[in-house]
Amino acid sequence: MQSQKPEKIDLNTDYTCPCRRRGQLIPITLTEAFGCDRCQQIFVVEDNGYVLEQLSTTYPYKRAWRWTGKSWRIVHPRLAESYLPIALGIIFVLVIIWLPLALRLANGSSIIAWAMVAVLLAILPALMVWLTYRP
Repeated sequence: MQSQKPEKIDLNTDYTCPCRRRGQLIPITLTEAFGCDRCQQIFVVEDNGYVLEQLSTTYPYKRAWRWTGKSWRIVHPRLAESYLPIALGIIFVLVIIWLPLALRLANGSSIIAWAMVAVLLAILPALMVWLTYRP
């Protein structure tokens, strides 16, 4: 069974690309970075040499990997760094607290307006999460 303990990334060692199985990482001279010969992505070494981060502007979070000696293991972002807890909190406040309070305070015709506002405000964080996690 292979070790799951991360190893320090050596800039003089050949590694496979964490994105593509057939690509090879090539060190970029005078930097702590690698380039893939297949997918043309650039990766930088972070966290004192233990994490390889992909330089990309298309993802909301930096994709990162740790080297275990034989393969790359993805580093998942901490829960506090994601939009999911924020979106769930907004939905919780809207549905559990704000909507019943608004319905209690509303009179006849404005109940539909308050309900529509609550639904629209609940859709906003759901849209934010969808845009964040879509491929």
